[in-house]
Amino acid sequence: MSITNEQLAELLAGIARSQQAIIDAIESETGGWRGTHLLPKLNTAANTRIANVRLLDLPSRILLRSQARVPMDVATIARELNLALGGAGEASAPAVSGAPIGSSATASAPAPAAAAVGVAAIAATAIAVGVTAAEPGALVAAPGDDEELNFFDS
Repeated sequence: MSITNEQLAELLAGIARSQQAIIDAIESETGGWRGTHLLPKLNTAANTRIANVRLLDLPSRILLRSQARVPMDVATIARELNLALGGAGEASAPAVSGAPIGSSATASAPAPAAAAVGVAAIAATAIAVGVTAAEPGALVAAPGDDEELNFFDS
């Protein structure tokens, strides 16, 4: 049995959604928990200081993006997964949906433009969850209202 990148992206999105439900339950019981405890730990786990997406960091980055109003969609997760597996990103988008993980279709080196797209996605995620850059390369959580970050309540 083999699983495609798109199927794995759907699975990761579902896992992030169930984790988000637990986070929302804790936040509703203990207000401010998300901003005080979760986001700093999640930023560390997501390793957003590294521009290249690593397979190890991808689940945390998906959950971090889920803290924003608009969670990461399956197509974006599949593209990031392809980059983490060493694919060429946008150039091989049709191969993402049908190529099994570890197949030769995902074994090419990442293109510089695809890496820039990954950096832009990380920056957009950081802005969406209230992270600002204090100096180049350093991310610091911005103070703000945690209720704005809950996309399930809209």
